[in-house]
Order: sequence, then C-alpha cells, then structure tokens
Amino acid sequence: MDRLWRIDQACFDAQLAYSRTELALYMHRPGSFTLVAEGEGDEVSGNGKAPTAILGFIVAEIRRKSGHIITIDVVAEARRAGVGSALLGAAEEELLRAGAVAVALETPVNNAAAIRFYKQKGYFVEKTVAGYYSNHMDALVMTKDLRRSLVR
Repeated sequence: MDRLWRIDQACFDAQLAYSRTELALYMHRPGSFTLVAEGEGDEVSGNGKAPTAILGFIVAEIRRKSGHIITIDVVAEARRAGVGSALLGAAEEELLRAGAVAVALETPVNNAAAIRFYKQKGYFVEKTVAGYYSNHMDALVMTKDLRRSLVR
C-alpha cells in the first residue's frame, strides 16, 4: 500500500494526488479492485535475481452495470512503454467479467496527455464538472461503452 501511495504522489500534483487514507478507502471499497504492473528492478536481490519493481497500478470499481476507473498511475520510467495500456485493458476486461456495460473516469481538463491517451482507448468526453478537484480545477468525465470494445 505504501509503495502504491508513493507512486500516486509522484504521478500527480499535490492538489490531485490521493492521501494515504483516501487511496486505502478507494482500494477497499466494496466492488473495487486494484491491479499492479510489475517488472524487473535494476538491482540484484539476495537470491541472485532481479527484484520485482512496481511499474504502475490501477484502481477501479463496479457498481451495478457501470465501471469506474478511480486512478491509473505509471512510474515515469515506464511511461510510453505500454504499461498504462495494459493496466487499462486488464481493468476493462475485469469490469466486463463483473457485468459492467460501460466505464467512466475523471481527468483534469488540463491533462492533455491523459485526454489523448483515453481517446485513443475509445473513451469520449461526456461532460465537464466544474471545480471537481480540491484545487477547484475542472474535470472531464470520459466514458466508454465496454460492449463495443468486444467487437475489435
């Protein structure tokens, strides 16, 4: 948990990152799940093997037939290497298995890279929520019909 929280702190501005308590609450809510992407670390562990490094994680939840991506975090060194895509795809598959027909997420209106990433993954902007974040920044609510993603 502490490693995931530190990754979240590194990925987001202090005004957007979750507190330890918030992240723990989201991870342990009924219907939520956390997926972790791992890779080999740079140093050798005591058993002669490279240690496992956390490259990123995603927290998502399902409520009735609707999925929600709470956060997706990828360490800087692993960005643009497919980690975020793999995490998002795995979460969408898990949501589909759990009965979700659609998924939604929020992202800051000024996070052009995230908006572009989600659009490439089939999400579209549904609406803007004024003052969504604690720093009063607006958020885009982006959604995706998971049933359509079955036909690839």
